[in-house]
Amino acid sequence: MTDTLTVSVLGTGIMGAAMARNIARAGHTVRVWNRTRAKADPLTADGAHVTGTPAEAVQDADVVLTVLYDGPAALEVMREAAPALRPGTAWLQSTTAGLDDVATLAGFAADHELVFYDAPVLGTRQPAEAGQLTVLAAGPAAHRQKVAPVLDAVGARTVWTGEDGTAGSATRLKLVANTWVLAVTVAAGEVLALAKALGVTPDSFFDLIEGGTLDMGYLRAKSALVLEDRLSPPQFAVRTAAKDARLIVRAGADHGIRLDVATASAERLERAAGQGHADEDMVAAYFAGFTAPPTP
Repeated sequence: MTDTLTVSVLGTGIMGAAMARNIARAGHTVRVWNRTRAKADPLTADGAHVTGTPAEAVQDADVVLTVLYDGPAALEVMREAAPALRPGTAWLQSTTAGLDDVATLAGFAADHELVFYDAPVLGTRQPAEAGQLTVLAAGPAAHRQKVAPVLDAVGARTVWTGEDGTAGSATRLKLVANTWVLAVTVAAGEVLALAKALGVTPDSFFDLIEGGTLDMGYLRAKSALVLEDRLSPPQFAVRTAAKDARLIVRAGADHGIRLDVATASAERLERAAGQGHADEDMVAAYFAGFTAPPTP
């Protein structure tokens, strides 16, 4: 690598921590910040510099990467960072946000003369830790060479959706993809719940679909987390999946589409969160199907 960048990572949850670790391993200078500092501190072992404020984190940054809960959280943190942001800094906005949020964030970038990239990622904990995410990105071609080393460090593939990050084309594709992911995840939980209620062994169901068009590796992987009681630590948490489901429902409604499956998925995930599963893997929506806690 010929160019070493200074990269600021704001938000070190499941995805942000893994992304920061891989950027540091690629040889870049990494400065990280997280609202709960204890979640960022372990990254010192990977060579990252943990900072006390967003402004301190973005000091002298070539690229800022935000991986926060939602659009309003990203805006709040970037406002805190604003005094130290340099004009011309590239901003990779990887938080899964609503379409209206993307426009707001892009407006903030314009006000501060930042080069804005709408850059959500597709993947969960395991591909994030392996640097195998798929990055969906939109932003000016003239500056892509500057952000390419960061994208290459966190992902196996970058899918460019356009040159105008303000239009949210990458986020639009992410919301469509997440609609499928959430539908399959919630359906997997419902299949297992009904099988348990009817006294059908999961293996008999998997044997039935094995090798056919109904079989799916994702279905088996998510089901295994339930059947083997491996819901923690989550690949992607229930509370975050519920948030994403609501973003999908809102995007559909804003564009004249009624999304019944996404609406039901959001309600089921929120019910699971209310039952105490908010920080477990999103397939813990399985538990929301029972009127009483299922017996082991």
